[in-house]
Amino acid sequence: MNACMNAIITVVGSDKVGIIAEVSTLLAAHKINIADITQTILSGNFVMMMMVSLDNADITIDELRTILRESSQKMGVEINIMSEKVFSSMNRI
Repeated sequence: MNACMNAIITVVGSDKVGIIAEVSTLLAAHKINIADITQTILSGNFVMMMMVSLDNADITIDELRTILRESSQKMGVEINIMSEKVFSSMNRI
């Protein structure tokens, strides 16, 4: 559905059990592969960045954005997603 489409997902919020599990389970349910992941705790705040591949996904990035927004409200964290191309353009020096 989304040929050669990578995206960056960021998750920020208070640290609690299950954040990585919740997000990764949601992605797996839609055939979205996690290509890379990094996470840390900064002053008690959970911070995670994932690069995901939507090459085999059964939903669009916009549909995923809506699902992640709903999930973020349930978990009490902020989740954002943008295409890798947009992310790279925004972070170019």
